[in-house]
Amino acid sequence: MRVHQYIFGKDGGAEKFFVHLVGALARRGVEQTAVMRWNRRWKPDVEAHARVIESNFRNLSIDRILLPMKVLSMAKRDKADAIISWSTRGARLMPDYKGGIKLSRLGDYPTHLGYFKNSDILVCNTPGIADHVRNNLGWTRGVEVISNFTDTSVVAPISRSVADTPDGVPLIMTMGRFVKRKRFHLLIEAMTAVPDAYLWIAGDGEEREALEAVMREHKMENRVRFLGWHKDTRPYLAAADIFIMPSSHEPLGNVIFEAWAQSKPVISSRSEGPSWFVRDGENGLLVDIDDVAGYSRAINQVIADPQLAASLGEQGRATLVGQFSEEAVANAYIELFKRKP
Repeated sequence: MRVHQYIFGKDGGAEKFFVHLVGALARRGVEQTAVMRWNRRWKPDVEAHARVIESNFRNLSIDRILLPMKVLSMAKRDKADAIISWSTRGARLMPDYKGGIKLSRLGDYPTHLGYFKNSDILVCNTPGIADHVRNNLGWTRGVEVISNFTDTSVVAPISRSVADTPDGVPLIMTMGRFVKRKRFHLLIEAMTAVPDAYLWIAGDGEEREALEAVMREHKMENRVRFLGWHKDTRPYLAAADIFIMPSSHEPLGNVIFEAWAQSKPVISSRSEGPSWFVRDGENGLLVDIDDVAGYSRAINQVIADPQLAASLGEQGRATLVGQFSEEAVANAYIELFKRKP
């Protein structure tokens, strides 16, 4: 079975899942070609399982003209069974290829369907996105819901000393690209009402300076640590006591899966994705979007109740293993690859 994939994202949840999926498909004997941005930090992980072709596919570049011809030629030469595009830029590259099924994977809510003219099926990672493309945008071709999975291996925690954090204090962690919708600034504010606790923020992005300013405004320099990007965040998650995802908009929430893999109690906003799979009080705690005081209360509640913390972590991991396993997700994709266009 031969599959071509087009992805032009930078660093985030979709890209991390793409790397996971490439590995999972390779372990099941799928031959893959990946067309992706130049010099991605995760390129070595993809190259271990797939042929990699690098291009930025920008409007003002020769690749904008040549790459569509190249990928069509490759698909015909390889007799590709399936082509997968990731997000809108990847979908714009999708060739008018008749030899295999053409899938566009959606990890967010599109505003229109013009990008997907050559796609046979939209693969949505939540039911909400599937409902949106069918009911709000009028998509009449195939729609499938296949969610993400993450590595469920339990790892040893990293020493807190790497981030100048003492042992024995409550340690809260969050992570993601530093953009406004992630709402990390509200989490820093919420931490002012959580005595003695430290906050680790993994990631980077355009809001870095703004977040540092919020940290200084609330005099949290002694208890907030910016970790930067890390290829493997699992040891950091393993060292934390609680994981929080405060986003105002989150179609799925891959980072929650990663925290659950380490059996960590999760507190999340009531954004779209988490509202689908987080059951409040059972496998996590949900807080209204932008409710700073609500985050403070939830954090203090979990810190004060070790039995609750343990139960949330255990139930979260059980949800991950039962609902979002590599085997189920990879097999669902392979079944799609077998369909005729």
